[in-house]
Amino acid sequence: MIVELKKVSKEYGQNGTRFTAVRDANFRVDERDFVAIVGPSGSGKSSLLHLVGCLDRPTSGSVLVDGVAVEALTDAEQSRVRRERIGFVFQQFHLNDAMTAVQNVLLPLELARAKGRRELARAALEAVGLETKEKSYPSQLSGGEQQRVAIARALVNSPELLLADEPTGSLDSESGKHVLGLMEGLHASRGLALVVVTHDPSVAARATRRVTIQDGRVR
Repeated sequence: MIVELKKVSKEYGQNGTRFTAVRDANFRVDERDFVAIVGPSGSGKSSLLHLVGCLDRPTSGSVLVDGVAVEALTDAEQSRVRRERIGFVFQQFHLNDAMTAVQNVLLPLELARAKGRRELARAALEAVGLETKEKSYPSQLSGGEQQRVAIARALVNSPELLLADEPTGSLDSESGKHVLGLMEGLHASRGLALVVVTHDPSVAARATRRVTIQDGRVR
């Protein structure tokens, strides 16, 4: 087991107005899992993913990473878990427009002060088929290529778990198929656990396990 949620709830809001995005959720991700999280818009899919990825702390319940309760960690310790164990890919690519592809991929390595950073970044770009685009800026890349740079950035620290929030949502169908196929290939070849939030039934059908969330409740 990599991550487990035990009776986790997450509330947002202030000044007397509260909204419960996730309610008493039990959920786990094991090694080599490929899980699709599905549900209607506003059902809590992204909130659940943020809890799995330690981007948010639960309002109640516990998030365990290899048996360690994340909510008991300091912010610095929680950041280290995210940096070293988990990769993130989002619908919007979140690339720095002023940086080349290789510079964008380098960012997590700079934070980790890793040795051989440029070589690792180039290897990550090669893994997603963009070794010839390392000096290109995001504006010079297609949407599919930008998402592949984002995947390379997510993989560069060799995480055990890759979380993807609507990774094909901003892409045309052909680019979406290519990006999804790339992530499936990395899941198979590297043994990555993969969790994908999607509203697309064709994407969910490719996962080995599907989890539905409705009104914040995992089913």
